Amino acid sequence: MNYQKTTSSAQEFAQNGQLEIWVHTYLIHDGNNQAFSDGLKLFKRTFIGPLKMPLSLFERCCGPEDHMKWQVNTQDFENRVNALIESIQIDHDMPPLIVQYVNNGFELNDGNHRYEAYIRLNYTEINVIVWITEENDVNAFYSKYNQLFLKLSMLKSINMI
Repeated sequence: MNYQKTTSSAQEFAQNGQLEIWVHTYLIHDGNNQAFSDGLKLFKRTFIGPLKMPLSLFERCCGPEDHMKWQVNTQDFENRVNALIESIQIDHDMPPLIVQYVNNGFELNDGNHRYEAYIRLNYTEINVIVWITEENDVNAFYSKYNQLFLKLSMLKSINMI
C-alpha cells in the first residue's frame, strides 16, 4: 500500500485493516496536525470509514466567526477555502473529513476548510472517517446510522444514486 492524501488511499488502507495508520500518516504529514494525532493515540479508538455521509450532519468548529471553538483570521480562512474549491473542482479525490462521534453527535476535528468548500460547491454528501472512543458510542453509532448505510447501498445497487 502506498499512502496518498486521498479518500481512495484511505479506502485501500481500511480494506487492509490499516485505517488508523492512514489517519495518523495523514495528520502528521499532509494534515499538519501532529497534536491531534498524538491525542488520538492516548486511548484505544475505533475508526470507521471512509463513509459517504450527509454533509448536514456536521458543522464547522473552525472559522472566522465569533462563535467558533477555533477562531482564525478571515482572510486566511477565505484564501484556504477558495484554494480548496479550485482543487476539488479539478480532483474530487480529496482526503475524507475526520469526525468524532460522541454523545449521539459529531464533532468535525479535521477538514473544516474542506467542509466549507464543499458547502459552497453545493455538495450534499462527503466522505468521512469517524473515530469513536467509548464502546457505548460505537454501538449507538451503528444503531443510529446502520439503516442509512443500508439504504445508500441499496440505492447504489439499483443505480438510483
